[in-house]
Amino acid sequence: MSMLMDSVGKWAAGPHYGPILTPTDLYVLDVDVQLNPILESKAADFNLLFNISTGQTGGYNPDDRSRDLPFTQKDQPATLPRLTEIMIISKLSPWITVIRSEKGVTMADVCTQLWKNYTDHPITDSEFAALPPRYQDLVRRHAASNAQAGIGYFASPSAQGRLRRCDWLKDKVWLDALYIDERYTTERLGFFAKNIFVMAMNS
Repeated sequence: MSMLMDSVGKWAAGPHYGPILTPTDLYVLDVDVQLNPILESKAADFNLLFNISTGQTGGYNPDDRSRDLPFTQKDQPATLPRLTEIMIISKLSPWITVIRSEKGVTMADVCTQLWKNYTDHPITDSEFAALPPRYQDLVRRHAASNAQAGIGYFASPSAQGRLRRCDWLKDKVWLDALYIDERYTTERLGFFAKNIFVMAMNS
């Protein structure tokens, strides 16, 4: 029971759980960063369901999948120590999502900013042209299917009527987990920092 309480307390929402570090602080202090177990998909009693194309959030208990659970942990810190800025990349897309909060990035901040980054921005002509023709066709099909289903109705004016970044992901629009991959991050960006995470998606 005490271990459970320690775990809950460690990730509890609120301003009084440890310092809030800027990227410079993190670099100077060289401390290790822990991701919230829910974002890592390692929480024992809650599996997050987050759809990047609709913004839908919820979850379930892996030991009892008979009912959906609300995302009541959304105000918990995304990391410990709490950070004012994190960056998220994915092996499935070319974009970087930067998430900032002077009060420390929360899990709600992560979901909201990922959703906005992938739905508010259209795929540019040059980005789309870089895709192989077969992949272009698959992206168009998924975009048409999403439009027919009404997904993207609330997209920003700049993205309405155009292929959106979430269409690039095709059916892999559900967050699987965030994780640290120093080698991939360095290959992709040319550098590594402890506030950069890789996003895995599934269908």
